[in-house]
Amino acid sequence: MKIYQVNNKQKYLRLLLLADEQESMIEKYIDKGTMFVLDDNGVKAEIVVCDESNGVLEIKNLAVEPKFKRKGYARKLVNFICEHYKQKYNFLQVGTGDSPLTVPFYESCGFKRSHIVKNFFTDNYDHPIYECGTQLVDMIYFTKELR
Repeated sequence: MKIYQVNNKQKYLRLLLLADEQESMIEKYIDKGTMFVLDDNGVKAEIVVCDESNGVLEIKNLAVEPKFKRKGYARKLVNFICEHYKQKYNFLQVGTGDSPLTVPFYESCGFKRSHIVKNFFTDNYDHPIYECGTQLVDMIYFTKELR
């Protein structure tokens, strides 16, 4: 298994769309972000992080190929980012919907709830976003101390 940075991010658009299903939203961060892929006999997952200034790095996109979910690939990428950037950033943050899949995942990775952006999904997406049968409305931010 290898984790490495990629520059041709558009090559992974299909995978990016698994975590953020509106391409215009991906376009807002893809050029300023740094992307890593996890290759385990083929690319299984990706993560995009962006410098948000003031010592904060943000996970903008984290996706795992559907048939390889629940095998620890997302956790390996989060742990890699924490280790890789711990000397450069104070905090790692992530914004996500209030989903029974993503919230427990980030909490199990050591993230703590930080704040909420009301109506983020309804205000910024051109169609309703659903996860596990629940419409996502607010963006919940989580943060994790890196130092």
